Amino acid sequence: MSDLGRKGLGDQAKEKVTPDSQKSTLDQAKEGATGIYDRAAGAVQPEGDKSTSQKLGDSTRSGTDDASNQGKGVLASAQETLGNAAQSVSDTLSGKK
Repeated sequence: MSDLGRKGLGDQAKEKVTPDSQKSTLDQAKEGATGIYDRAAGAVQPEGDKSTSQKLGDSTRSGTDDASNQGKGVLASAQETLGNAAQSVSDTLSGKK
């Protein structure tokens, strides 16, 4: 059961396991919008007012969001390293030091 105005765990799980290729553009947009709303609602709702399942969902999503952000940081770092390496090769070939 979900708290008023919040996505239930079943809905969240269904959205995650259904491939985007099987969702319409409207469904994907709706999931994105309701996901943003649910994150905001979870952030402002006091922990004491949340049901046990909503606490579990919020903590699980928080862990997923953290992992996603760390992955983006690693990707950005790798892109920067490759860009620097390419610039070094270019400088070497053009005679710059």
